[in-house]
Amino acid sequence: MTTIDRRGLLGAGAALLAAPLASPALAQPRWPARPVQMLCPWAAGGGTDAVLRIAATLLERELGQPFNVVNRTGGSGVVGHTAIAQASPDGYTLGIITSEICMLHWQGLTEVTYKNFTPLGQLNNDPPGIQVNASSAYQNVQQLADAIKASPAGKFKASGTGQGGIWHLALASWLGAMGLKADHVRWVPSNGAAPAMQDLAAGGLDFTTCSVPEARAMLDAGRARSLAVMAPERLSAFANIPTLKETMGIDVTAGAMRIIAGPANLPAAVKAAMEPALKKVFDSKEYQDFMNARGFGLVYADGAGAGQALATADASLGDAMKAAGLAKT
Repeated sequence: MTTIDRRGLLGAGAALLAAPLASPALAQPRWPARPVQMLCPWAAGGGTDAVLRIAATLLERELGQPFNVVNRTGGSGVVGHTAIAQASPDGYTLGIITSEICMLHWQGLTEVTYKNFTPLGQLNNDPPGIQVNASSAYQNVQQLADAIKASPAGKFKASGTGQGGIWHLALASWLGAMGLKADHVRWVPSNGAAPAMQDLAAGGLDFTTCSVPEARAMLDAGRARSLAVMAPERLSAFANIPTLKETMGIDVTAGAMRIIAGPANLPAAVKAAMEPALKKVFDSKEYQDFMNARGFGLVYADGAGAGQALATADASLGDAMKAAGLAKT
């Protein structure tokens, strides 16, 4: 009887010792175990939407679960960025954040900053171009600049993104380099480059300052023309478009980052799966071909590198917005 009791106690003790070994696996199941929602703060058909959709398609192949893109537009990007930041930090709601997250809080539009996200990888960076309607009388950017300088404030209208967004700041920087105030051209807020280009083609705007790849559909359709690009050198995919420095002697450059991210405090398992998967996506022939065919800038950084890029951009864009009179904080 005593021997049986001892065996029972030994068996129970062995079971207790074994239990903690199994619990971590139960607490941290494989991720992703179900579909992942990918939020886009900008409209369908724009550059950010296009980058996110190709990345989502390739992530599905890498990680074996659907990555479903949902556009959450509004508030000059505030709505979508906030939705990503406030999502449950379980890895099943992620998204793409853009340079605007380093700008919106400077305008007092939101308290959300880059610090409210977990960066997972940067996939792209693009400079802006200056586009006009195909029927515009301005054949080069100098002609457009001369007309703007000769006009009263507010006569010309432009767009490309939300109020105080990266393309708005690009315009303000160009105007400043010409000795004009940031509001000399009236900015018409939009939910991204795609609706802005549609408005341009319909005659509702005088020009846009968005990336050339975002304008490409209208350019290819013969409904718009790009006069110049705000970059250090011509874009390889659009070699016929001169730089501002070439045409006006103005050395104004700008760029829009696109970074895959989630809310703060993502589980380690999500980061461990996503970061290498994003690097594979970036290096894949499909992604490289997609980006090159459309002229998107191929720039990669891992999660830590993307976080540093956001911190640097937040400081520099804040200074630029203050100089342009676009900052309220």
